[in-house]
Amino acid sequence: PNRVEYKGINVAVLQALAEARNLTVIGIDTLREAGFINKNQLVKILGNGALTKAIEVEANAFSKKAEEAIVAAGGTVTKK
Repeated sequence: PNRVEYKGINVAVLQALAEARNLTVIGIDTLREAGFINKNQLVKILGNGALTKAIEVEANAFSKKAEEAIVAAGGTVTKK
């Protein structure tokens, strides 16, 4: 089976990006525009760091810890 390669983005990065740009929604396009991923990369959100802002997050995959952190902060996760 082919292993899927993801670019890992931690919830701490989402928190910083949301604060810096006053965002409540962060999707794959947002991460691409901010320079975290290139246009062909798949994104997996990882659970490192703290998330205090409610954010709607769209990514290709989420770790269990990241999903829990996003939901606990009042946000939502959407797998694309």
